[in-house]
Amino acid sequence: MPVDSVTPPDRTDAVADALLAHYDRHARVLPWRVPPRSGLVADPYRVWLSEVMLQQTTVAAVIPYFQAFTNRWPTVEALASAGDAEVMAAWAGLGYYARARNLMACARMVVGDHGGRFPDAEEGLRALPGIGAYTAAAIAAIAFDRRAVAVDANVERVVARLFAVTDPLPGGRARIRDHADAITSDRRAGDFAQAMVDLGSSICTPRAPQCLICPLADRCAARALGMPEAFPVKPPKGEKPHRQGTVWWLERDDGHVWLERRDEKRMLGGMAGLPGTAWDRRGEEGEPVAPPLAARWTALNRPVVHVFTHFRLTLTVETAQVASGIDPLGSGQWWPLHRIGEAGLPTLFAKVARAIMGEADA
Repeated sequence: MPVDSVTPPDRTDAVADALLAHYDRHARVLPWRVPPRSGLVADPYRVWLSEVMLQQTTVAAVIPYFQAFTNRWPTVEALASAGDAEVMAAWAGLGYYARARNLMACARMVVGDHGGRFPDAEEGLRALPGIGAYTAAAIAAIAFDRRAVAVDANVERVVARLFAVTDPLPGGRARIRDHADAITSDRRAGDFAQAMVDLGSSICTPRAPQCLICPLADRCAARALGMPEAFPVKPPKGEKPHRQGTVWWLERDDGHVWLERRDEKRMLGGMAGLPGTAWDRRGEEGEPVAPPLAARWTALNRPVVHVFTHFRLTLTVETAQVASGIDPLGSGQWWPLHRIGEAGLPTLFAKVARAIMGEADA
């Protein structure tokens, strides 16, 4: 069946009615969410924090971090007054560390420039650090009940299928947003935005969508075509570039390892890490960089492999041991090995630590 022969959903409240009725019965229970029809008001701080954490990260991964952050810093004022190193360490393992730096900058701007109150409209929210178009729309809708067209990857998939949008991404996003605008409800803005995300994450999934239980199935052009998984139309994936580097594990004979604080302008900036070559700087990863001090360095039998969003990294891990009283040049600290899990290492360096410990246990 040609796409042009399929009638897309009407642009009335019918989509919103069906979606909201389904959401009232099946809304996910999440620690940052106010249940539908409960009469409770969402806390803008918790909505903002959850939306920033959820950027390119799964709900399952975010929940324990969200709970830890809100237990430790229950208000935006508390977070704004926290130390950079504290927040970065608490964020360790969640990935995309620029979000943590923007989180602190945003909290401090909300407190310093807005008296601790988040702006209640998209324009004001977008002026804050780390808040883009989707996040601003989501906060405006969920926290302030403002009509806003919030289109993340889940909503993009739902709308592309609902209207059988054949324009490939990323060019097709403008048309998808127009269609999303056409069906966005003027009522229950926050519930509508969350219902769309829930639909995309639990029913209208990338593979094997559950069309039989979808509240919009009878209005879906892609389902009528019998090919929902064909939408959204994506360009072919290119192979990720491959980078290589070296990281140095310097251990003291009293059971401490040397950790550095990474430069703010580098990847994983502000995080605790291990000294190494310039693997994070394109074209510079092969430039000669000296180890933290002259020692007898020995390479592990196996490298550590880590995949970032834009490249794949293979790290050679070299180890050395020195006596107490010998300190490397540069800023850093000796960290007790038995507490390495408390150092706030990002995932890459945590992998290196596990590789070292595995070799030691072998």
